[in-house]
Amino acid sequence: MAVTASMVKELRERTGAGMMDCKKALVENNEDMEKAVEFLREKGLAKAAKKAGRIAAEGLVAAYVSEDNKVASIVEVNSETDFVAKNDTFKSYVADVATAASNTEAKDIDGFLNDAWVNDTSKTVKDVLTEQIAVIGENMNIRRFEKYMADGSFITSYIHAGGKIGVLVEMNGEANEATLECAKNIAMQIAAVSPKYISRDQVDADYIEKEKEILKQQAKNENPDKPDNIIEKMIIGRVNKMMKEICLLDQQYVKDGDLNVSKYIASVAKETGVELSIKRYVRFQTGEGLEKREENFAEEVAKQMQ
Repeated sequence: MAVTASMVKELRERTGAGMMDCKKALVENNEDMEKAVEFLREKGLAKAAKKAGRIAAEGLVAAYVSEDNKVASIVEVNSETDFVAKNDTFKSYVADVATAASNTEAKDIDGFLNDAWVNDTSKTVKDVLTEQIAVIGENMNIRRFEKYMADGSFITSYIHAGGKIGVLVEMNGEANEATLECAKNIAMQIAAVSPKYISRDQVDADYIEKEKEILKQQAKNENPDKPDNIIEKMIIGRVNKMMKEICLLDQQYVKDGDLNVSKYIASVAKETGVELSIKRYVRFQTGEGLEKREENFAEEVAKQMQ
């Protein structure tokens, strides 16, 4: 009797181990399912299933950019604790995930997880994730990725605070030392200030009108004696202030308070003779939007000792 795909599937579901490990366990134990489970547990490869329910909201963001700045990717990989996120094994793994993402044609996480692994095509991305969970000893999750391919443009990245925040920026124009430095500075700006849009043109008109109504009511409540024409001027001022906060090109440039981002880009374009503009960007912050568990380190250690 040969090992079948359904047997491998059943063993994977029971143990959370990788496909090749499950197949090997079945072969070495003459297709005996219970012995194969025991075999994987002894090897430490069946840990992943037990950890799957734990909250993974820490972790790292990593980016990959090709040497010619034409292909780039960014990923967020989560772990349960910040301690693991600082582990060199975990850091190396996340860097490999970013490289793998730069090669993918997948449009979503499920598709990416089924890709062949970058360092061993006999395994999938999910297989290696499961192996890493067993090795590192915590639940882990590849939460999201983004891949950029430049066309008449170039891409750069910036990773902040050792992987807490990551940014990719694609800029229209020619890449050279000065324009790449500009793009890096823009990426740092995005990491620091987290704009919602590149320019005012991207802001939905309905959103602006809704905000105006809110600001109008606030102004009236704060200034009940002021006439409507003064209130209208106040609203215009407050809308402009809001735009400077949420629109990247309107933001005050963090490295030079005398410039906004738009003027900074224009100054670099003038110096280099290269027409520059921001095409798109993506910003990942580790764990944003995820529920984080309350840590009780002493309690965790006590449990492990028991």
